[in-house]
Amino acid sequence: MRASILVVVALLLTSANAHADGPWCAYYVKGATNCGFYSYEQCMADISGIGGSCLRNPAFPASSSSRKRK
Repeated sequence: MRASILVVVALLLTSANAHADGPWCAYYVKGATNCGFYSYEQCMADISGIGGSCLRNPAFPASSSSRKRK
């Protein structure tokens, strides 16, 4: 009984709404996506060693402050 309560509590904590509203998305090799990065460098550091790519979040509203010029 105690173990089942711990499992339910763990599920409730892990299913909390996460904000993934950053301007950069990591697209991982195994198909997962994470759009919670606020810089290209953060995204690249996350996929380093595991593979994937970083692209702009298509759902992120464009603004002059979020654009990075190269």
